[in-house]
Amino acid sequence: MPEQPRLDFRKSSYSTGTGQNCVEVARTPTGVAVRDSQNRRLGHLAFNATEWHTFLNEIKEGNL
Repeated sequence: MPEQPRLDFRKSSYSTGTGQNCVEVARTPTGVAVRDSQNRRLGHLAFNATEWHTFLNEIKEGNL
């Protein structure tokens, strides 16, 4: 099994400063990984670049 690259997660600028709703994101070679900072042990979701851009556009348009 190939070794997985180390992901450098950072807190999303959309996360609140109150310790709730904390989402961390990391760039990957093919897109973005997202995880819940309060439940890191559960892993992350991976999105390719097209999926990530579509997701962000849907948020900006108010569809999500």
